[in-house]
Amino acid sequence: MNITMDRREFLRLLGLGGAVFMVGGLNKPGHAAPLKDAKDNFTFVQFSDTHWGFQDPIINPDYEGILRKAIAAVNSMKSKPDFVVFTGDLTHTTDDAKERRLRLGQFRDIVKDLKVKDVKFLAGEHDASLDSAEAFREILGDTHYTFDHKGIHFIAIDNVSDPRGIVGDAQLNWLAADLKKQEKTARIIVFTHRPLFDLLPQWDWATPDGAKVVDLLMPYNNVMVLYGHIHQEHYHKTGHITHNAARGLMYPLPAPGSVPKKTPIAWDAARPYYGLGFRSVAAKTGKKTYELTELPVIGG
Repeated sequence: MNITMDRREFLRLLGLGGAVFMVGGLNKPGHAAPLKDAKDNFTFVQFSDTHWGFQDPIINPDYEGILRKAIAAVNSMKSKPDFVVFTGDLTHTTDDAKERRLRLGQFRDIVKDLKVKDVKFLAGEHDASLDSAEAFREILGDTHYTFDHKGIHFIAIDNVSDPRGIVGDAQLNWLAADLKKQEKTARIIVFTHRPLFDLLPQWDWATPDGAKVVDLLMPYNNVMVLYGHIHQEHYHKTGHITHNAARGLMYPLPAPGSVPKKTPIAWDAARPYYGLGFRSVAAKTGKKTYELTELPVIGG
């Protein structure tokens, strides 16, 4: 698949290639035109599941360095992304409310090194489920919101701060009211932490009322969902809506249902940073597709 010179240069600087594919709207992956130069074309970066505060050298001996490495990789991009979004589990869970605030504050301070115009945050259950996102909102802001950027309507949905993992009626009503303002042909990208479909409910890889969110989105013919939580790439469609999971930045998890119990995959010294990474998303002027580039973490 063709990519721009800037993107090739970025992958060369990283030292490894990235997997590139196309999603969005009614098109199938791999069937869109290459990115063209236009002032409204742009990219953004998705980070997920950074789990700041996790400490287990068997799972990841670079637990204090990997986030900074990923930030440095983004800062090295020749063509800077317009913004970076973190799709949840920014910090690792703790029962200690003081420690939770400490970790969220440390995370906030580290990501200030990103050389981009804007950074967006979503909560994960590790950040928010034990205190209904009180500390998250205090330190990082709202858990659900919308914004518009270069012709695309972005919606951040919170399916973690309720310990049941639901979106809830109040937020569903908020979403319905927001969508009523959009044309049916609007380009919409949804950010969330958990999958909105039942990927594997017994592993908590689902949102109990996620189908209600999908039903609200279904009348809009150009919707893409980007989420985290499962620590691996995964592609799914509900009707014409595409759902794309991102790799995590602390540890990978097993493929859905591949093992009896969901546990982090241990570090492999022969393949350092295996299964870890982040994503660049390129939006194209006038197109119904997006270029998703899966990027690895390179050790320093």
